[in-house]
Amino acid sequence: MKSDLRRHRNLYNGDCTFLFGQGYRPDTAGPYTAQVMHDFIDLIADSGVDTFLCNPNAQRAWYPSKAFPHILEGYTRGNREFFRRHYPPPNETDFTTPMLESVMTRDAEFLDRYLDLAEAGVDWVAEISKACRRRGVSPWVSIRMNDMHGANDLQGSYMNGPELRNPQLRLRGVEPNPRDGVSRVLMALNYEKREVRDSMFRLVRELVEDYDFEGIELDWLRCPYICEPPATEEAIQTMIAWIGSIRALTRARSKALGKPYPLGVRIPCRLGLLRSVGLDVAALARSGLIDFVSPSNSWQTSWDVPYERLRADLAGEVAIYGVIEDAPNWLDAFCPDTGARGYRLLSASGPLLRANAAGKLALGVDGIETFNFFCTDEEGIHPTAAKRQALYPELRGLDDLGGLRGKPKHYALALNHGPFNFPLFEFAEQVPAVVEPAFRHAFHLPMAAEPAGLELTVQTVVEKPEHMPDLGVSFNGSWPNFSSRLTSQLLFPTGQYTHHVPEHQALDYTFPASLIREGWNEVLLIHGGRERATREQRARHSVNVVSVELAVRQPE
Repeated sequence: MKSDLRRHRNLYNGDCTFLFGQGYRPDTAGPYTAQVMHDFIDLIADSGVDTFLCNPNAQRAWYPSKAFPHILEGYTRGNREFFRRHYPPPNETDFTTPMLESVMTRDAEFLDRYLDLAEAGVDWVAEISKACRRRGVSPWVSIRMNDMHGANDLQGSYMNGPELRNPQLRLRGVEPNPRDGVSRVLMALNYEKREVRDSMFRLVRELVEDYDFEGIELDWLRCPYICEPPATEEAIQTMIAWIGSIRALTRARSKALGKPYPLGVRIPCRLGLLRSVGLDVAALARSGLIDFVSPSNSWQTSWDVPYERLRADLAGEVAIYGVIEDAPNWLDAFCPDTGARGYRLLSASGPLLRANAAGKLALGVDGIETFNFFCTDEEGIHPTAAKRQALYPELRGLDDLGGLRGKPKHYALALNHGPFNFPLFEFAEQVPAVVEPAFRHAFHLPMAAEPAGLELTVQTVVEKPEHMPDLGVSFNGSWPNFSSRLTSQLLFPTGQYTHHVPEHQALDYTFPASLIREGWNEVLLIHGGRERATREQRARHSVNVVSVELAVRQPE
């Protein structure tokens, strides 16, 4: 890891909208003020964050840019019609006319908060940097290179700028399997077009030269499609040269400031696929054009990324940050008190946060970047009894593997199904898995070694079968344990959720935590049945594993 980045280990990424939604306003009346930005930076500084990545854009700038189309262009206070084409036409079932009218009213209130600041002459992005300087937090900028939140109506959504509205500057949007047709979500900006590169370069240059940041992340994860796939060698070289021009900006800025100005990329974990759409990250690293990479899934966090292999592929002095997203996976959980069900939110659970960070640090990442942490606070993500559910104090020490040892942890695995926009780029292969009678299935994930005296629970979650098969677990080569305890409870409560949904059954197996290895660990699930004589028997007695989760804690 470059010495320039050694003080940047606990990174927090905040997007261009979250401070303007419900939940962050300090009062209920009066115009929005810059104090909201200062209050939030105080919160994360008090929580041990050393670097804040401010995202100021999507397809438009969400700040008063002089170089790029601004989100307030054409908007007047309270103009609900400004938002209508951002949403699909209403229907009589899941998105009725009253629902559309309600969401447009909410969006007008939302954009009015940006207008409050603009009319007062306050640039909230500049205010973020001021707040960071006041609290000793390093301000970085994170630029979304191809955000597709306006994909529902490429011509009409208020979020889309002139380039995305021009079909000549967009990708064709063909699905990876051409027989699946095209998708609007994949009709992103085509960086093979000079007009696109020139426009985005103006945005980057303004944020580097005119704002008080000291590092930049190019976020290619929100939509990883860059050039027409499979990208030509000419397109790949064009992108390398273009990022080289950004590198020249950061070097000039570094010289002017008299200190480093790191440049990095937030990307999917699959470097080969990313090269196939135009971005050769390994070549960028080898040529010294980037200082760090932040590989990740989108929304559901990663658990089993082979960072050691990524480091070998990059073959340069490049820092690797482990990214914590806000969903542990897409496994539905249940609240018996209210009947609510839905996927969990990772930032509502200290054990989940600690385990996700520990597994990444055990494989040698150079720091932790939290992304979408604040979503747990937002209305509309999950209905909760109280606002601000995200556990900000748990951010402290997430980059310190030694400090995490001995604390309760909740490990899991990413699921190979869920509300993905870009499933091809997700790193989630291990679950669900079907295990037939007399067969075995191994699951692998990185964990941190623990001090003596702790207990390890391996929880296998299966679709509830007609007859529960005889299942055993071997952990890291231990003798198989067939003494499971049937349960409906999650290993740890997560926000409002305490139980598995009724159609799932969990089996808990207990081991000494001393069996945990630093780095990669194996959970071997053994189906003890013998019903294999016919195809019907195999199908009837197979088990569908929907998740494997592990708890580290004090023995009861």
